[in-house]
Amino acid sequence: MKKLPLIITSFLCTSCASIYSVKPDSNSTTNASDNDLIKVLIVDGQNNHSVWPKSTVMMKQYMEESGLFVVDVYRTKPTWNGDKQPEYYDVHSDTTHFSVNTPKVDVNFSPEFSYYDVVVSNLGYKAASWPNSTKISFESYMKTGGGLVSVHAADNAFPDWLAYNQMIGLGGWGGRNEKDGPYLYYNNEDVLVKETKPGKGGTHGNRHELQITKRNEHPILKGLPPIWKHTKDECYGRLRGPAENLTVLATAMCPTEERGTGKHEPILMTINYGSGRVFHTTLGHEDYSFESVGFITTFLRGVEWAATGDVTQVIPSDFPTDNLSSRREFTLN
Repeated sequence: MKKLPLIITSFLCTSCASIYSVKPDSNSTTNASDNDLIKVLIVDGQNNHSVWPKSTVMMKQYMEESGLFVVDVYRTKPTWNGDKQPEYYDVHSDTTHFSVNTPKVDVNFSPEFSYYDVVVSNLGYKAASWPNSTKISFESYMKTGGGLVSVHAADNAFPDWLAYNQMIGLGGWGGRNEKDGPYLYYNNEDVLVKETKPGKGGTHGNRHELQITKRNEHPILKGLPPIWKHTKDECYGRLRGPAENLTVLATAMCPTEERGTGKHEPILMTINYGSGRVFHTTLGHEDYSFESVGFITTFLRGVEWAATGDVTQVIPSDFPTDNLSSRREFTLN
């Protein structure tokens, strides 16, 4: 998808943010020499997971350290549930952002999606709806070849937005149930089941280390072991949705002893939406979950694939094994 050129004005400020001359809300760090890099936009600001200001910083740093991406952040002006980590919140906020007690619509929320190769959603449960014009713009962006990466609770967001649910394939909570589509899981015979009987969409048990199983060959998973151990996280289950043009890349068993479903639940997925590509990961509940080498590796590969349709990254030497997870303690640059 052809992108428009970027013209940037940078300056120093107390929040360590630089700002587009044409997009004053994006807190950009892009410059003209970055034109050969994959352009990524993280959207955030309202998420039931209070880690979101830190996880945005973490994902941005992971991407930029890879040398493949240049990353901007576009935050809703009214922000919700982000005040527990002010040192990370301030990195991508300024005096125009303000905290609210309940999610509130940002009537001026209008990112220039066409500037970017891929959008990463770090929104979550109860995130306020986007203006209709912005929804239409995003749907057009995706249909004509844009990319989307849905991270953890992003699949809780926007239960009443049909196109968004088609993009993410499966979602949970927010009143989702059988009306929104089937519940997908793998049974013990390694058969993908599409269950249509009534039931709520979305559940998880205790946080624990997950054993992840590869289910389909795909560029995102190329070279990864058939099974690997993921650090402590939530095991999302009973996700429901249109499940159209969806491929389950990997699953995790959500054991009943951890209050899970006892089924092999989709953890990594890809979805085609028009000419657009979507990578959906349900992983990433807490900062230690984002520190998982398995998360970092599949996230970076998923972003590259959603943007380009290809993956060029090699497998890191510290990638987890089938019985031993691997984690890198995050240090802010």
